[in-house]
Amino acid sequence: MPGVLQEKVAVITGGTSGIGLATAHRFIGEGARVFVTGRDTDRLETAVKALGPAATGVRADVSVLTDLDTLYARVADEAGHIDVLVANAGIVADAALGDHAEANVDLTLAVNVKGPLFTVQKALPLLARNASILVIGSSNSVRPNEQLEVYSASKAALSNLVHNWARQSRERHFRVNILSPGPTRTPALLSAAGPDADRFAEATVPLGRLADPDEIAEAALFLASDASSFVTGAELFADGGYTRA
Repeated sequence: MPGVLQEKVAVITGGTSGIGLATAHRFIGEGARVFVTGRDTDRLETAVKALGPAATGVRADVSVLTDLDTLYARVADEAGHIDVLVANAGIVADAALGDHAEANVDLTLAVNVKGPLFTVQKALPLLARNASILVIGSSNSVRPNEQLEVYSASKAALSNLVHNWARQSRERHFRVNILSPGPTRTPALLSAAGPDADRFAEATVPLGRLADPDEIAEAALFLASDASSFVTGAELFADGGYTRA
């Protein structure tokens, strides 16, 4: 049987590890052709090799607008349109009040807010009718962790952007939603938290564990596919109950 994304073209920013890579694998498994981006050339090449011939890698930093122009020129040339856009690229470079560095604040806002905004805006000419736009948020948008206040604020900003964009769904003929994972077993989280990550999840997540990136990818597939054809402007918390605990 053909997959639910058969012959669809998807673009996933930040697709070289964690949730982005898991989502790319899942989309390809459902028949999509996927363009993935990453800032590190070696990691990008490794990811594309693992994803197989249905994947195309484009080195791009979403905070650099000319990189986004290069990405979409490549998509236009090789695929002609976009059916699914996943604005996933993000960064954590944060501190507690009193310890913020201007460079880290600028970097966080550039990648996590400016990046998704222009990722979406610059994709508009390529979006197919009834395209699905998926922005990756975070449970931190409503339940911020200590020392992640700028990161949390950046993810809250995405919720507001998606709410506004959804109001344009009718005239622009797309759907746009935000997927907000809870604590997830990604390289970034494990690098930052180490063994404390599992203990934190056991203590704070009602399901008692970290999410696996593949579980978040399943939620992304729902929002990308026609199964969510009447869903726009929604925020789906795939968080094991974390934001309600």
